Amino acid sequence: MTKSFWNVLKVSPVVVAATLIAANSALAAEVNEQVTTVAQLSQESNDIGQVTSVSQFSDVQPTDWAFQALQSLVERYGCIAGYPNGTYRGNRAMTRYEFAAGLNACLDRVNELIATATTDLVTKQDLATLQRLQEEFSAELATLRGRVDALEARTSELEANQFSTTTKLKGEAIFAVAGAFGDERVGGGDLQDNIIFADRVRLSLESSFTGQDNLQVRLNAGNITQFDGGSSSRPNVTGTSMTRLGFDGDTGNSVGIDKVNYAFNLGPARVKVDATGAELYENINVFNPDFKSSGSGALSRYGRFSPIYRTNSGGAGVTVELNPTGAITLSGAYLASNPNNPVDGSGISDGSSTALGQIAFKPSKALNVGLTYAYNYQNSGTGVNLFGSTGSALANRPFGNFASTSNNYGVQATFQPSSKLTVGGWAGYSVATAESGPNKGKNADAFYWATTLGLKDFGREGNLLGFIFGQSPRITESEVAGGEDPDTSYHLEALYKMRFSDNIAITPGVLVIFNPEHNDANDTIYVGTIRTTFSF
Repeated sequence: MTKSFWNVLKVSPVVVAATLIAANSALAAEVNEQVTTVAQLSQESNDIGQVTSVSQFSDVQPTDWAFQALQSLVERYGCIAGYPNGTYRGNRAMTRYEFAAGLNACLDRVNELIATATTDLVTKQDLATLQRLQEEFSAELATLRGRVDALEARTSELEANQFSTTTKLKGEAIFAVAGAFGDERVGGGDLQDNIIFADRVRLSLESSFTGQDNLQVRLNAGNITQFDGGSSSRPNVTGTSMTRLGFDGDTGNSVGIDKVNYAFNLGPARVKVDATGAELYENINVFNPDFKSSGSGALSRYGRFSPIYRTNSGGAGVTVELNPTGAITLSGAYLASNPNNPVDGSGISDGSSTALGQIAFKPSKALNVGLTYAYNYQNSGTGVNLFGSTGSALANRPFGNFASTSNNYGVQATFQPSSKLTVGGWAGYSVATAESGPNKGKNADAFYWATTLGLKDFGREGNLLGFIFGQSPRITESEVAGGEDPDTSYHLEALYKMRFSDNIAITPGVLVIFNPEHNDANDTIYVGTIRTTFSF
């Protein structure tokens, strides 16, 4: 029976086998614009079950004999599957290429029946119908066969030369033109206002071994100057960290590994273990989706998210998120800044560290609210910097470079009434305590807040117009004589991200700091920036 079948159809099993390779996923990619392939049909059938009638394809017009013939074969042998909405490929008529793909599916099904079932299962009338259909669509079938052969060769070459079956490479390159402007820098003296052109490049190797886990190894290099008060190795540009950019960092463009971590599911929890480069703001929700990214979000350091997520960074630790996709998410993290050093004042438990807990409430798609607590310990070994170089110098070191602890409380929220509008903000209160030095046992209170507004697709699809206004960390009360910030600084930022493609975005913007260092005796400082981001 098998031999007579091929004689009737006048096609060899080898040819039909080549045709049926159309089920290969490579064919689906190549002929996507013209044909719904057998592979696509098969994929859909795994999810929605077998379609039993061509008439279920609402946009196939049953106007000729070919439709009726294929309909009969489909109903008799169940050889085509379609889409859940009952259409074949959108709201349009079935093309000859699509029909040929369906014919391939029926040829495949009949071939299986002949090879495995009884000889009288496929009738002579159906064999004759298949022969006529094959003759009618011979040109389309030949085209499909040629494409299959070419794609198989290309697929084999790609598989032979692919980097890894488990690892993907992601990259981001930033070109930045920026400059600070004003009368004087904080502390007196001319503000260093020469325009800079600098870059930052990151390459991330991300591997998955089970499909549910992720191993990240990231390379980083850059030469973007920090617009702050400087140090022995950096120029004093503005005299305050309030003017820092959110993507700055200068390694002299020397390449180094700045992150190694592994994330996996453990029951209902998502666990992430950082070996180096741990960042709280990358491990848990910071409730500022439009502005949190250094490459595509806010231009300033403070505008990206609440400082409570900067209480510790750069070290190692573990983060656990329970029910991360639910209405209520519980998050916990413990990070140590210098965990690989065994000397006193270092290691996992004796060095600078942060323990954080967070509850996120998402009663609807539009509203998301978080309550966060972080206990932070920092010593002189790693340098005291309670708010990660946001806010005033006094807020980051209320007792100088002596060991300090802080209890930090924060509330964050984001509200998206529509897909094109996001309103958000945060507020935080911290109580710092000196653990050593002349002020040991004394306390200092700090407060900060911000509001954000993001308008998506403003002017063009993919663009973002953003505004950020707030007050960065300020010491409002201190038991140390003269240990309070005298006035209030205000942070104002406006940016416009223009997306030219999925891989290129240009973001001009301006940052204005009123009363820098919470002192109205200081002149207003402006920072203008044009950030160009390439991602791949």
